[in-house]
Amino acid sequence: MKLALLLAFCAAPIAAQEYDLLIRNGRIVDGAGNASFIGDVAILNGRIAALGNLPGAKAKRSVDATGMVVAPGFIDIHNHSDYTLIADGTAQSMIRQGVTSMIFGEGGSAAPVGGKQDQRPREATWSDFQGYFNQLKKQGISTNVGTYVGSSQIWTYVRGEKAGPPTPQELREMEALVRLAMEQGALGVASSLSGPPGSWIDTDTLVAMCKAAAPYGGIYSTHMRTEGQGVFESVAEAIAIGKRAGVPVDIIHLKLADRKLWGQMPELVGLIAQARAGGQDVTANVYPYRAGQNNLSSIIPPWAHEGGSKALIARLQDPALRTRLRDEVEHGIPGGSPPWYNHYTATGSWEGMLLVSFSNPAYKKFEGQRMNQVIQTLGGDPLDVLFKVIADNGGSVPTVYFHHDENDMRFALKQPFASIGSDGTAMATEGPTAQGNPHPRYFGTFPRVLGRYVRDEKVLPLEEAIRKMTSANATKLHIWDRGMLRPGMWADVTVFNPATVIDNATFDKPLQYPTGVDYVVVNGQVVIDKGKHTGAKPGGILYGQGYKAAR
Repeated sequence: MKLALLLAFCAAPIAAQEYDLLIRNGRIVDGAGNASFIGDVAILNGRIAALGNLPGAKAKRSVDATGMVVAPGFIDIHNHSDYTLIADGTAQSMIRQGVTSMIFGEGGSAAPVGGKQDQRPREATWSDFQGYFNQLKKQGISTNVGTYVGSSQIWTYVRGEKAGPPTPQELREMEALVRLAMEQGALGVASSLSGPPGSWIDTDTLVAMCKAAAPYGGIYSTHMRTEGQGVFESVAEAIAIGKRAGVPVDIIHLKLADRKLWGQMPELVGLIAQARAGGQDVTANVYPYRAGQNNLSSIIPPWAHEGGSKALIARLQDPALRTRLRDEVEHGIPGGSPPWYNHYTATGSWEGMLLVSFSNPAYKKFEGQRMNQVIQTLGGDPLDVLFKVIADNGGSVPTVYFHHDENDMRFALKQPFASIGSDGTAMATEGPTAQGNPHPRYFGTFPRVLGRYVRDEKVLPLEEAIRKMTSANATKLHIWDRGMLRPGMWADVTVFNPATVIDNATFDKPLQYPTGVDYVVVNGQVVIDKGKHTGAKPGGILYGQGYKAAR
């Protein structure tokens, strides 16, 4: 109540001021974790102009939010829409969740493109982040966008599809590419180390990349080397990289993705908590599902990937290598350094693998099926079928793996240092991006948290869940003018019905938009209006601190 009175007093409307948009009578959850209160939000020139009790305020448009929650727009700190946003800038499956900002980049990123990379994406008409951002701004986007530079992207640009270690000259080239990316607006360095080319990058090289980003305010975001056997060592490596480089660390989708480790999340959280207690900035993000998505080819050991997809396929088809491949897929590589995360042994069965999409038209009928169904239909030895499916589809078959536990996920979700990130991609239920059978997180992550884990199961209080979706992510990224409802901040706002908000996407039928998100405002413009997309594209680029420093 005191906060509501203070905001009402401090944010009284200027006499005769007409706002662009006035959201009235909503339950305001400010994003900072404070108690909610009933009030109004006034928007002018793309920013929040006033907040609180505004009985005499006038606006060009008013929205009655009685019975609804008014929150900052959600910031998806881990998103893979780098290229789907080029195909469709409306970002349908994300904006309809209430997401107003998406953060791209993991091991791969939209730039740099070229060098010794195996192949150039056909959409990539650019070579660096400046070109990529210019393309997004030229065509228009419905959400804001920021990105890390990927460590694998840097690696392949300099070395190609080749294991390490880099030469001193190559390392200098990598550091220079990181500095250029940071000066062009990257938010930090991100890695994906569980498979090639990321698994080829040694710890010292990752430290060097992060050191190059440190003077620009960069952070280190990491999909660790393994989330299964060896996960404790992987967390320790991530913490060590941050400490040696002098940068904050954010662990991507914290989980225990191996049945043998289920139930040990408290111990893993304890390792992070110990580093935080020692003064180190270490955080994590979580998505609210018990399955992840990678590639069917991740089942193949790292050495077989060297040289790119053509070399991988040649090895899969080489009879002389069949015995070795079979043994390592079925049993792993004991004592490997760095460790290899074997998705097959971690998942425990072919049934635990759901196939998302295929590039070969002959396999389209298998989209949305489990790998055991494909093996049964094609017939023959399971490993022979695996090698054939991968080879027939150019070395790549996106796959959902059911490999972690609901209780472990909930425990991680409740940690104060854990925020929300979808690990999803902006798609649509029709048009060029409505393809395959993707992970339901593409369509449902944020409403799922609000509907299932806040309202129905009470795993999190509403105010804390909103903080994890907004200011917690903005703070990690050093974005200080978004993520909270405060006068002067950019007007990214999500209005949803707390009684009805829920995800509808399932693993069997993922192409379904959520329910209950009625209005979404980006930079002061209404993009979702009464649950429908207006076609507006007011999104901008979220540049890192290095961009501002270089200007």
